[in-house]
Amino acid sequence: MDMEKWLPAWLQLLVLLPVAVSCYLPAKNQMRHAPLKTAGMCFALLFPCSLLGAWLHGTFEISVNTVLLLCLILFFFFYRRTLKTDLPRALAVFVGVCAVQTFPLQFAYAFDARLHPLSGAGQISKEAALLQLILACLMPIAAASPSLRYSAWAVDNLDIPKVWYLTVALSAVFLIFNVLAVPHSYSTLYAGRMYSLFLLFECGALSVLILIYLLFYRGARLITEHARLKEHTQLLEMQMHQYRTLQDYMQQTKRLRHDFRHHLRLLSSLAGKGDLEGIRSHLAEYEIRMTENVPVNYCANGSLNALLAYYHGMAVQESIRTDMNISLPEPLTISELDLASLLGNLMENAIAGCRTLPEKDRYVCLTAEVRHQNSLYVVVTNSFDGIVRKGQDGYRSTKHSGKGTGLASVAAIAEKYYGSADFSNSDREFFADVAMKI
Repeated sequence: MDMEKWLPAWLQLLVLLPVAVSCYLPAKNQMRHAPLKTAGMCFALLFPCSLLGAWLHGTFEISVNTVLLLCLILFFFFYRRTLKTDLPRALAVFVGVCAVQTFPLQFAYAFDARLHPLSGAGQISKEAALLQLILACLMPIAAASPSLRYSAWAVDNLDIPKVWYLTVALSAVFLIFNVLAVPHSYSTLYAGRMYSLFLLFECGALSVLILIYLLFYRGARLITEHARLKEHTQLLEMQMHQYRTLQDYMQQTKRLRHDFRHHLRLLSSLAGKGDLEGIRSHLAEYEIRMTENVPVNYCANGSLNALLAYYHGMAVQESIRTDMNISLPEPLTISELDLASLLGNLMENAIAGCRTLPEKDRYVCLTAEVRHQNSLYVVVTNSFDGIVRKGQDGYRSTKHSGKGTGLASVAAIAEKYYGSADFSNSDREFFADVAMKI
């Protein structure tokens, strides 16, 4: 084998390793395995691929870029299976990293054009290939801090597939442009001021791409903050509804207390006549009026109590039988909004499932209690028609083509508190089991 062909190709294909590192940095909280195990698996896959690709290039003269593309496709399927996150986020990170890693290649070509002006991209020298590898390794080192802090936050918190697919499209534009801009003959860079313009344009394009990612992060922050404010507003509306219900009940009991002397006179009159049936009938009616619209206290926390009362009222309107057993710690040791979002998503999912059945078959059971002193368990069981859509990343929404955002939000909140969320179903029931450290 010709080492002059094999070595540059191998150095170029070793770029797969810093690409892998760059892909996992934003997904550090989404890995299915421990970092060391994942790193070992990546090395066991990509290092032999680089050797095999270099051998194919040197023996059969297959283009390095073709081999690299095949290796990247193989790595993406591996990458996808080692993450817990959904396809849009995994794809956005992967394409974004690939787009950024095309810039070291372009700078390596510019360097090679200085060393060998009569050559071209198809015969890149080992010096230029080594420079590409060094620059490719510097990329994740330079981006480590923002990736671990900002990009990881976006991957963990932004659950809007359309936004992630838009990011894929923007990254793909830069990726495709750099692929098309490869100088197949270095002589084209020496026409006029093309060499200086080429370097200037690549530096500008890299700066624009980084700026786009910064704007994306800022937009993700604004979107999630807006969603949190919307949740907070809905919770306040539920509290207002509960407050009005309580006011109505207090007014009702005030009227009943005011009229109580009239009821005593009537009962006294019925007793004087010996009308026991009349007394029983009046007392039964009075008891019904006393218990009518009595606000139920599910827990001591006012906001969560209002939330549960809201969904109980929704269930009653849908003719859904409910059984709620709530025992939350006081004071709460986890975010009130997080717990409200978790319970709200579980109840919405349960009520939506019940709607698929006739009214006589609808029921929801919700239990939330502390076990083992420091763990909160939330269990929801609801009836449904048994029709589900499942993908590699769990249950899919029956309302649209994507992943169910409600269940994804529940799982994300559980993981935030070092817990887990398990979802399963039988032919007629859906089960949600959530455990969180408190």
